[in-house]
Amino acid sequence: MRNRLTAVQFKALLILIIIFHYLPLEAQIVAGPHAEIRIDNGVPTLLIDGKPFPPFAYMSYLGERQFYQEVAAAGIHIYCIPSYLGDRGINSNSGIGPFRSPVWTGENQYDFSGLIKDFEDVIHSDPEAKIIIRVYLDPPEWWEKLNPDASCQLPDGSTFRQCFASEKWRNETGKALKSYLEWVLKSSYSKHLIGIHVAAGSTEEWFYHSRQYTDQNPVRIDEFQKWLRDEYKNDVNALKKAWNNQDVTFKSAKLANINGTDRNDRWRNQIQEKSIIDSYRFNSEVIVNNISYFCKIVKDISNGRLLTGAFYGYHYYVTDPRSGHGALSKLLKCQYLDYLSSPNAYNRVIGEDWPPMAAIQSIHLHGKLWLAENDTRTSITTLLKDRSTGIAPPGQYESGVWLGPQDMETSKSFLWKNAGRMLAYGYGGWWFDMWGGWFSDPELLNILKKTQDYSILYPAVEEEKMQSQVCIIVDEELCFRDASYGKLTENILSNRFSLAKCGAPYDLFLRNDLNKIPIKQYKVIWLMGLLELDEEESLTVKKYLELGTTVVWTNGNDTRIYNRNNEDIYFKDKVRWSESQLRELWKRAGVHIYIETDDVLYAGHNWICIHTVNGGTRTLRFPFLTRVIDPDTKATVADSAKSVEINLMPKSTVLLRLLTY
Repeated sequence: MRNRLTAVQFKALLILIIIFHYLPLEAQIVAGPHAEIRIDNGVPTLLIDGKPFPPFAYMSYLGERQFYQEVAAAGIHIYCIPSYLGDRGINSNSGIGPFRSPVWTGENQYDFSGLIKDFEDVIHSDPEAKIIIRVYLDPPEWWEKLNPDASCQLPDGSTFRQCFASEKWRNETGKALKSYLEWVLKSSYSKHLIGIHVAAGSTEEWFYHSRQYTDQNPVRIDEFQKWLRDEYKNDVNALKKAWNNQDVTFKSAKLANINGTDRNDRWRNQIQEKSIIDSYRFNSEVIVNNISYFCKIVKDISNGRLLTGAFYGYHYYVTDPRSGHGALSKLLKCQYLDYLSSPNAYNRVIGEDWPPMAAIQSIHLHGKLWLAENDTRTSITTLLKDRSTGIAPPGQYESGVWLGPQDMETSKSFLWKNAGRMLAYGYGGWWFDMWGGWFSDPELLNILKKTQDYSILYPAVEEEKMQSQVCIIVDEELCFRDASYGKLTENILSNRFSLAKCGAPYDLFLRNDLNKIPIKQYKVIWLMGLLELDEEESLTVKKYLELGTTVVWTNGNDTRIYNRNNEDIYFKDKVRWSESQLRELWKRAGVHIYIETDDVLYAGHNWICIHTVNGGTRTLRFPFLTRVIDPDTKATVADSAKSVEINLMPKSTVLLRLLTY
């Protein structure tokens, strides 16, 4: 009888149970680190529990303890792990399968066994691990069958995954994400969790799957009509005027046909074809609203302690207007988003820049961190079919960009180029070892380690003397006007190749930030792909000209140059410029040229990085007296110098640290 509870004890226990049940979630979750992004010394900085932390991580789709242990030994302690709500692969065109078993197995049913294994593998390999989960939000097949009204509805009557404009899809997926987060935050793994990367769409990057271009779900039309009411302030006459259509109403307006059958090489008339432009803008804003919605859930459930991030804003590389990546300026206003990401641009050859796919200076301007996905192939890169079974269909992911260079020297040069770009321009990233083993070599792991070490030893500081003197302004909606579905846009944006090899660094901003950039910093402003200028933009340009700034304006077909001598130089049918032409133009504008050869150059935050194909002797010139040091040995290469000669090996990347006087 002595094991029985007394009435008083039973009542006390019952009260405790009731109190615990009704405690808010934050009182029940397991305490974990608090991660955030703050501007420190002019640079977006990752803080964990109030202390700066190197913004470099490791990720693999297959995830093996051997490789986790290798990068932990290299000093990397942030890991990204993949997780899938659904049971389908990220690329619906290739037929690739999922890399993990689904978490969302039925209505209010969840299976976290795959996530548990990932946590255990990482933590066992590195007890100091700090983890960001990339949660893929595309729905499972069972959900699509139960919810055709919230799925993409194809012209043949079938359904396909989700309708991105569906509030039902968003709410039910949000409910699943809440349950997911509550489970993780109440588990012991919460002690290692620092963020959630929300992902959806094609290749996890918030692209519309190609089949979703023709989504005929009625809710999509309803949402478009609501969007039009907001866009035109519920003024139907404004809509009629904008669309040049006296018959259209908010109830009759339909999305334009964007299946691509009407493509041709011309720029759309923004007056005659505003309905098409509005369709693209709506598609992009739907994606951005979804990202904001899911990021808010993460912040709310975690009481603000988890980072949030997403792939988005690929306007500098992806030129198909149907992708949904034309509303970055709106997403940058989202208070719930901490960082944005993309892979490096896919011109993955030696001797070329692989820039981020977005205007990272605008991203930094709005207080967000940029994290590059360094999915860099090396000479030991393997194919997916050789590392797994049942994921990649035959013939997929086996050629072209999936193959690495033939030699280790090029591989090292690539990784150093990734590292140099991140350090010089003040951002971070993760080393994406897709199938595992791509970096599993002492020489390659040493580069990962050195990048980590340099970030700690030389914290990023905005060095005023090294600030870029060239500013590029791009329009993320340029492709909306491109009736070729991206060909004309790419012709203009391909200047990114020359820009990296003209001997001077450049900053890249969105058009929406033209009136926010530092007006006295730049000696050249290039309006690259702004088809027309509105009145406010014209006034801003006038202010730059009054300061003596050279303004280059490339519209869809021609280029005009307005310089400090009040000259107006016109170049008919010229939108592309070579590195030597840009170098000469920069010199005439008074821009400092660090190097006269066509090597890739990055300069900023007290770093100089040179990437070369042929090697040889190079003369680096500085706009200030400086001490040049080897960041590895800390040896002085030159002191009180305004120039220095260095010898470059073929197929190499050299990184130098500058200490200005």
